[in-house]
Amino acid sequence: MERIGLIAGRGNFPLFFAQHAKNAGYHVTAVGVKKNTRPVLKKYVAILHWIEAKEFNRIIDIFKKEDISKVAMAGQINPQFLFNPKIMASPDVEAFFGKIEDRRADTVFRAFVARLQKAHLELLDSTLFLSGYMPQEAVLTPRSPSEQEYKDVRFGFKIAKHLGIMDIGQSVCVKNGVILAVESIEGTDNAIRRAVSLTRSSIVLVKTSKPSQDMRFDVPVVGLGTIKNLSQGSCLAIEAGKTLFFDQHEALRLAEKKDIAILAVSS
Repeated sequence: MERIGLIAGRGNFPLFFAQHAKNAGYHVTAVGVKKNTRPVLKKYVAILHWIEAKEFNRIIDIFKKEDISKVAMAGQINPQFLFNPKIMASPDVEAFFGKIEDRRADTVFRAFVARLQKAHLELLDSTLFLSGYMPQEAVLTPRSPSEQEYKDVRFGFKIAKHLGIMDIGQSVCVKNGVILAVESIEGTDNAIRRAVSLTRSSIVLVKTSKPSQDMRFDVPVVGLGTIKNLSQGSCLAIEAGKTLFFDQHEALRLAEKKDIAILAVSS
């Protein structure tokens, strides 16, 4: 049985990855981050090691001791740790961030990937076992977008791609040609809440991959929580074949109940 490692962050992404890797016959050893990774992950992996956010240097040592040479990253680590003085004052963390130009997602991830590669660890595509969760181009709900919503989707898609070029975020909220919110470090759900607080009505949410998306990390993800945060009658557009859509059955059922249109669109 081939052994692979999993660096597990927040949400359901690590659970789905581990479950499908296990079903594919892999022995999965995971490293979970305390106060980030869901403890239920232990049900889907052979071994689960826990570390503090400031102990990321231990990740390499753990995988080496477990005789693992291939690893994947799934799930976000709470970005608020960047503003936690106790974590940032850790010598290992301070040394790592002192060597990179800025703290945008791609900058940080690529520096971490370089560290893994230096230790002869290969980083796998985080969607390796999850192609079934990446919808192709289609309207996924009974309700199709209105003409105005289609206009906002096209407009939002263009804006979101520009955000991706600058590595700011992956999502944009639009209403009648007006940009209500762009996703930054706060994440998609908080961007939705900001947009809804302005309109107090339906919005259009567009989520895309970055033009130079590295599928090994920071892959766009939507799920049931996304639909819960959208207002009645809203519209969600994701990039076809490049966005993970988890809990699809439950999310689509809720979307129908809330009269939300969901579609996957290609560039």
